[in-house]
Amino acid sequence: MTAVAERVESSAKTRITHKVFLVRELGILVALVLLIGITAITNPRFLSAQSVKDLLLGSTILAILATGQAIVVITRNVDLSVGSVLGLSAFLTGTLFLDHPGLPIPVVVLAGAALGAVCGAVNGALIAAARVPALVVTLGTLYVFRGIDYQWAKGKQINAADIPAAFLHLGTRTVLGVPVLTVFAVVVVLCAGYFLKSYRSGRELYAIGSDPTAARLSGIAVGRRVFAAFVASGALAGLAGVLYVARFGTLDANAGNGQELNVVAAVVVGGVAIFGGSGSVYGAALGAMLLTTIGSALPVLGTTPFWQRASVGALILAAIGLDRALSVRVAKQLGGAK
Repeated sequence: MTAVAERVESSAKTRITHKVFLVRELGILVALVLLIGITAITNPRFLSAQSVKDLLLGSTILAILATGQAIVVITRNVDLSVGSVLGLSAFLTGTLFLDHPGLPIPVVVLAGAALGAVCGAVNGALIAAARVPALVVTLGTLYVFRGIDYQWAKGKQINAADIPAAFLHLGTRTVLGVPVLTVFAVVVVLCAGYFLKSYRSGRELYAIGSDPTAARLSGIAVGRRVFAAFVASGALAGLAGVLYVARFGTLDANAGNGQELNVVAAVVVGGVAIFGGSGSVYGAALGAMLLTTIGSALPVLGTTPFWQRASVGALILAAIGLDRALSVRVAKQLGGAK
């Protein structure tokens, strides 16, 4: 096969894959718009300025966590420790403000993200170097990190009065009607999406998720890339912990408890294949937005808590089924593109 023919084939495969991504993300967006529209018709106050602001704030932290989780899941792994990392970072943030009142806010933000990166490095080292399954490692570190958080807090609660007003204003301030925290989330998602699409190291994560053995044989440093993916997930979970403090002010050792399940749900609903190799952080962020909207809209529509949880479970199953159907279709199209 000539070099020109290879480039044409590669271009055809890229277009097919890009179409699949668009189908997934547009489907999530349509579902989100329909849900908001139906709820607004039932109760017009659902689209009031304050309700929209609360909805955006509610999805901000989940979207940041889902972005980091998507990077990991693309490599055919999973990080179940993100909720505990968020809790550790949140308590570090509160403690720094409490013990060092004059500490600059950027320094605290960097400290929170750095702690998260260290936790991610622990996960990545155990998974990449020792080759222990990610599910086992991160399930263990979920409890280890939470235990450290409990030991550190020792039942202590940090109140909003202990946090600088300038930092708490980040949780309430808006830019052109958009909450500042949401702007943080948008920047994170755009940067992560650009990296995955435009940089070779980002594209290699997809190759690892598609076939780790083939990626290793082709010269990709699989262990190093997987390690970096977990560090990125940990750093974003740490950043989410810092923003958690800005939004809620009051916190204890239970901050982020159980959040990991919502994060995985957002990623799967957002079209990131649970077996790796496909999906995008944009879809994961939309999935976070959709789940947050479901949590706010269904009570307005008079749905019982049971059906609220059941609907999320049904969405996850539907997303997995759709992912399987699309994978089969893409395989056939790629076969025809040869």
